[in-house]
Amino acid sequence: MGGPMARHLIEKGHALRVYDIAEKAREAFRGLDCRIATSPRDAARGAHYLFTMLPEASHVREALFGAHDAAAALESGALVIEMSTVDAAATLALADELRTLGLRIMDAPVGRTPEHAREGKLLVMAGGDSADLAEVRPLFECFADEIVHVGPLGHGIRMKLVNNYMAMVGLVLTAEALMLARKCGLDRPTAVKVIQGTVAGRGQINTNFPKKVLAGDITPDFPLHMGLKDLSLALALGAAVGAPLSLGSASRELFSLAKAWGRSEQDCTAMLLLLEDLARCGEEQRNATRDR
Repeated sequence: MGGPMARHLIEKGHALRVYDIAEKAREAFRGLDCRIATSPRDAARGAHYLFTMLPEASHVREALFGAHDAAAALESGALVIEMSTVDAAATLALADELRTLGLRIMDAPVGRTPEHAREGKLLVMAGGDSADLAEVRPLFECFADEIVHVGPLGHGIRMKLVNNYMAMVGLVLTAEALMLARKCGLDRPTAVKVIQGTVAGRGQINTNFPKKVLAGDITPDFPLHMGLKDLSLALALGAAVGAPLSLGSASRELFSLAKAWGRSEQDCTAMLLLLEDLARCGEEQRNATRDR
C-alpha cells in the first residue's frame, strides 16, 4: 500500500525521500522524481513530515528509535504520521517517546484495497489532533478520496482493527456459506447471484442496522426468535450434508442467549444490545459519567 501512496505524493509534486528495507521496493522508485534514502535516518533528516507504514510495531520502533534513529533526525516539531496496522498500545507508547523529543504524532491507517491505493482512492482513518489533521489533509488527499477523523490519537488504529475484524470474520462467513451451498449441490454462480441480491450480500451495516437498532428502534421487522429458527434450520442442513459451520454454531448460542434474556420478540438487530450487555458497555458509560 505504501508504494502507490508514495507515488501519488510524488506525482502531485511533493519532495519525497523514500526508504524501505527491501532493495526491490526501493528500486521501484528509481527514475521517479524523488530521492531514494540509504536508511531511515537518511530519509528523515530535516523532514517536517515522516510517514511510516510497516508490517509490525517492532519495525516501526526500530525505524524511529533503532540503530538509525530516524526520530532524532527530524526537524523540531515535525509530525510523524503512523499508518501501519499494529497494536494500539504500541502506537501510544511511541507517542510518549516522540513527544519527549518535541515531535508530534498522529495515527492514520488506511482502508480499502491495493487497487484503491493505485487509483488514489483510499480511506484514511485519522486519529490525533484536529489541527494536525487539517495541516496534512492536502497530503492525504493525494492518495485518498475519503478522510475520516475518528477521534484522538490511538483511535485511528482502533478503528482499523475493528474494521479489519469485521472484514476477516465476514470473509470466513462468506466462505462457510459458499461451502454449504456447494455441499448442498447448488450451482455456485447462481448461489452468488442470490446472495448478492439479499441482505446477506449487501451487509447488515448497510441495510438493517442504520434504520433499526442504530436509530433506537428494535420493534421487530424480523424478530430474534425467527433468526434462531432460521439459523437452526441452516445448521441442521449443514449437519445433514456434512458441512462444518463453526461461525453458525457460535451464533446460535447468542441467539439462544437472546431468547433466555427476554429479547426474542425484539428485532434481530437488537443482537447489538445483547452483546453490549455482555461486554458491560453501559457500565463503562456510567463509570465515565461518574469520573467526569
